[in-house]
Amino acid sequence: MAQRGEAGQRGPKVRSDCWIQVELQETGGIDVALTSKVAGMFGERIVEQMIEGCAVLGVDNARVTVEDQGALPFTLAARLECAVRRAGHEPAAAYLLPMSGHATYPTDPERLRRSRLYLPGNEPKFYVNAGLHEPDGVILDLEDSVAPSEKDAARCLVRNALRAVDFKGAERMVRINQGERGLADLDWIVPHNCHVVLIPKVEDAAQIVAVAGRIDTLRAEHDVEHEILILPIIESAMGAWRAFDIAAAAEHVVGLAIGLEDYTADIGVQRTLEGTESFWARAQVINGAKAAGVQPFDTVFSDVSDMEGLTASCQEAKRLGFVGKGCIHPRQIAVVHQAMAPDEAEITKAQRIVLAFEEAEGKGLGVVSLGSKMIDAPVVKRALATVETALTVGLLDVDWREGGAEG
Repeated sequence: MAQRGEAGQRGPKVRSDCWIQVELQETGGIDVALTSKVAGMFGERIVEQMIEGCAVLGVDNARVTVEDQGALPFTLAARLECAVRRAGHEPAAAYLLPMSGHATYPTDPERLRRSRLYLPGNEPKFYVNAGLHEPDGVILDLEDSVAPSEKDAARCLVRNALRAVDFKGAERMVRINQGERGLADLDWIVPHNCHVVLIPKVEDAAQIVAVAGRIDTLRAEHDVEHEILILPIIESAMGAWRAFDIAAAAEHVVGLAIGLEDYTADIGVQRTLEGTESFWARAQVINGAKAAGVQPFDTVFSDVSDMEGLTASCQEAKRLGFVGKGCIHPRQIAVVHQAMAPDEAEITKAQRIVLAFEEAEGKGLGVVSLGSKMIDAPVVKRALATVETALTVGLLDVDWREGGAEG
């Protein structure tokens, strides 16, 4: 009896995706039946890709049925490989298209991470234009946004997206699953220029150690030279209690994020806009991250239509000490960037402190003063960080010293 597997999405409302069924045969070679709204332009190439993919995957005889709704080659490849696997055939090799040049850029542990945009791992329609909205990071999600039955399909798609999609310089993040499934997820992403691995629902430093160890093993196996960073997400009372230990568990850790939907459920309360029920946990994450020398990140704001509420939430997060916020819709990104940026008064004050510090340093003075006030080292450090941020986001000209600071 023929073995059959299918993957992808079908129907008139589907866009930028496809449905592929693979029915393994004893003889007959590869027979491709294609239905596509772009068949006139790309039909021949899609058929060629199916034949090429079957050869790479080690499938000699199969009937391949494709219903295409504008899927790009990386999606077609992912759906074909998943369908072959679901048909019970272990591929001879992964079906990988060449790594695109725009997918090879590195990251920096110290870079700005004001916004991180979540993209469901099994929805290619959200991928291609994500970088146009200029988030600081994109999160290809293998965890909560993916149904259990589609975890395997999401792995194929996320891996291929890392190799193909132009995210316009955004940091390339992947949220893995919990436990052993999450460790297995790493096999699919570490070799393909993933910058940051997000670990959900972390409650113990041992979870970080396990992920870091697996990353190091895979980097050695695949000759991955660049460092892969880790971002744990705190989503429970136990995780918040152990925030510092988690943040300090491995040198790969770049920050600590909080997820309040699961946290409030864990402590048995409703999440509110005021956030009083989560203040302690947020403070734990901030202080744990700062004590460990990494960046603290606030949770997502779930009402995508409330821009005023989002602005207020960002401003509060900034006052508490968070440096970034999660986004679940592209329209939130610009609001987050504006709200998390230093305002004019902050920038002006920082300029004056930096100028006073540089003047004192130039004169060989050990004490920095601004008017009648003495300025200590932590204040100078914060001012330097504010100026650097303002320069990075274009709120300050590189030659700002020539004009001094107003006010």
